Amino acid sequence: MADDDFLEVIETEVRNDPQNLGLLEDFITLLLQSDPDRAAAELATFEARGGDAARVRVLRARVMAGRLRGGATAAPSERASEPAPIPAPHVNDVDDDADEAPAPGMWDAERPHVTLADVAGLAEVKQHLDSTFLAPLRNPELAAAFGQTPGGSLLMYGPPGCGKTFIARAIAGDLGASFIHVTLAELVSKYIGDSEKAIRSVFRHARAAAPCVIFFDEFDALGARRTSGGGGSQAMRMIVTQLLEELDGVSSVNDGVYFLAATNRPWDIDLALRRPGRIDKTVLVLPPDAVARAAILQGDLEGKPTDAVDLARVAAATEGFSGADIAHVVKVALQQALTASMASGRIVPVTTEALLAVAADVTPSTTSWFDQVAPVLEYGVDDGTFEQLRSYRVRRGMR
Repeated sequence: MADDDFLEVIETEVRNDPQNLGLLEDFITLLLQSDPDRAAAELATFEARGGDAARVRVLRARVMAGRLRGGATAAPSERASEPAPIPAPHVNDVDDDADEAPAPGMWDAERPHVTLADVAGLAEVKQHLDSTFLAPLRNPELAAAFGQTPGGSLLMYGPPGCGKTFIARAIAGDLGASFIHVTLAELVSKYIGDSEKAIRSVFRHARAAAPCVIFFDEFDALGARRTSGGGGSQAMRMIVTQLLEELDGVSSVNDGVYFLAATNRPWDIDLALRRPGRIDKTVLVLPPDAVARAAILQGDLEGKPTDAVDLARVAAATEGFSGADIAHVVKVALQQALTASMASGRIVPVTTEALLAVAADVTPSTTSWFDQVAPVLEYGVDDGTFEQLRSYRVRRGMR
């Protein structure tokens, strides 16, 4: 697959979801391999949209390193004569033999210490998770009596920045399972066949670490619809086909392997992945409710100079905000308090009024997502995936 075709596929996903900073960061990571200058331009966008400052510093250092290696300044003839970049070992050094024991450290499985009890608020989300996904898994003996094997799959969808990754870790913690977090940058390669090898490797490691939760982030970029088209579409077809094979357990049994995926664009997921027996359960992860918003505010303000902040009042003023939006409000208020403190020579604490003023100037990032999904609900085919979303929009008075 040509470099341009490969990058075009990823760039399309980034442009379709401009608020998805995780996907943009993955795109920057991929660009670092071949075009540091372009990576620098995307990094500027990442920073302007509120990307994590620590990640910006790391990525900026990697851009500088790429430029020092000459990746951006070499002439076209010099680039053509350069040897191909050495692929990441966790993808290409994996033996195709599915029976071979996975090498240690390639897909490290962690043991999350959080559970759903640590997720503040979101009672509706947790109730739906429990009734549709977790309850049978917590009662394996009863499930076995009805012919159910340990394992399962779930698709979480909703606006960006609302905690899907945290919930995935909490589910693993509830199940007492290992957790493997898979990102786009770790799977997608410009070399034909490498992405499929990586997917096989992930599932092999999960089976070896069972019980284990595999969490695929930005799933619409990997499990996209297999439409006809050029090289990019062919690559997506190959990836989806490999996912189908692993989910179906064609070459191995998936007992004890739980597959979770998160997406902001469920309507772009290939329908074959959503068939019964594959990823046939869904849950809508909504913007945090008042309880969750107050908990996020409290956590972000903990240990900082504050003046009796009325968390309930600020939480009420941030209805519809994502967790990331609330974190941004706190960050800006802290920066303003720091500036005032330096100017006055004394500590100026963050106040309720300061937080409310910042929140008033922030447009919730979830707004664009709800605008995006409106025509899908109006004109798209719904197999029941959007039932929760329709109810939510009715309750909120959305058209």
